[in-house]
Amino acid sequence: MPERARSAAVTAELPERAAPPGTAGRILHAGLELFAEKGFSGTSIRDIGARAGINSATLYSHYRSKEHVLAALVLLGHQELHVRLQRALVRAQAGAGSQLAALVRAHVLAHAEYPLLALVANAEMHALGSDAAAPALALREQSWQLLLVVLDEGIRAGEFTATDPLLAAAAIVGMGRQVAHWYGPRQPYTPEQIADTFSGYALAIAGAAQHDRETT
Repeated sequence: MPERARSAAVTAELPERAAPPGTAGRILHAGLELFAEKGFSGTSIRDIGARAGINSATLYSHYRSKEHVLAALVLLGHQELHVRLQRALVRAQAGAGSQLAALVRAHVLAHAEYPLLALVANAEMHALGSDAAAPALALREQSWQLLLVVLDEGIRAGEFTATDPLLAAAAIVGMGRQVAHWYGPRQPYTPEQIADTFSGYALAIAGAAQHDRETT
């Protein structure tokens, strides 16, 4: 399905615990829909106001520009993912295999449950200036390090046979991000089914023992 057509079929949801209430939240929802449909460069501040049902003056009282709307969305997406990854590690059983599976499951679920947010956070981040992008980039690096540490420890402990944790991490993260591009309500899989399957794929990429792949 073409990206714009698919975005129209997916609800522009934001994490309830992180999205601001009231008018500010409506602005973010409107911006999310439009950035997913038209991209940052194809969206005007008037478009966002019209979609949110407010005038420009009201919009500007919450966000000074459309870049500020995008920056808020990009940061929100990276915050949501990082919190999920941290929680997954805390709850995971001991051992690199269990920790990797937990991280990948959390990563995939975030992209399947909030696909438009994931798309905008990743694909439109380039439109932000360096200062606006800095908080999200810092979180992205922290999330990346969580995965790298688990892969490196698993390789050192002999749990994984992969020789390069950086390449393994790149493959695993890329696989998870793609879920946001194709997953939608018409798919015959639940987010949990996809997350469990992709966890197995990640363990295979890392070179985990067959027993670990079957029991995780």
